[in-house]
Amino acid sequence: MLLKFFLNSNSRGYLRGLENEFGESSNSIRLELNRFEKAGMLTSYTKGNKKFFQANKEHPLFDEVHNIVLKQIGFDTIINNIIKRLGEVQKVYVSGDFARGKDSHIIDLVFVGNIDQEYLIQLTKKVEKLIGRKIRFVIYDKNEKLIWQDDTVEPLLLWEHE
Repeated sequence: MLLKFFLNSNSRGYLRGLENEFGESSNSIRLELNRFEKAGMLTSYTKGNKKFFQANKEHPLFDEVHNIVLKQIGFDTIINNIIKRLGEVQKVYVSGDFARGKDSHIIDLVFVGNIDQEYLIQLTKKVEKLIGRKIRFVIYDKNEKLIWQDDTVEPLLLWEHE
């Protein structure tokens, strides 16, 4: 559940939705949500008859937990061993399951910029071995309009050229 809220801080969820998403009992999810809310790491609001939870970005440990989640998935390795070596990368987004806050063996990335595809494939193969996950990617030229496969999930900006 940490991944759900602390990878993409815009993710939110409610009890029954999280129960379906994670396949866990509502009681165990309720206990965890209440613990995180009591610790101040999650905030909540009510909309209709549903109580939604979201990461508290103002919590002093938010950045630390976020960075731990990034490292656990291998995003730090992707940034250091792929993105920073490619050259003219404008932005990199995470889409798919990870943008939803769900763990997966496949990381979906969207690269924007002038990318050498052959070199990207070489770097990707090396990083896949390091992180134990497969990487699937799409490349857009910086002038192309980005088209997302799934309109229900906002992609997560992983990296942007400064």
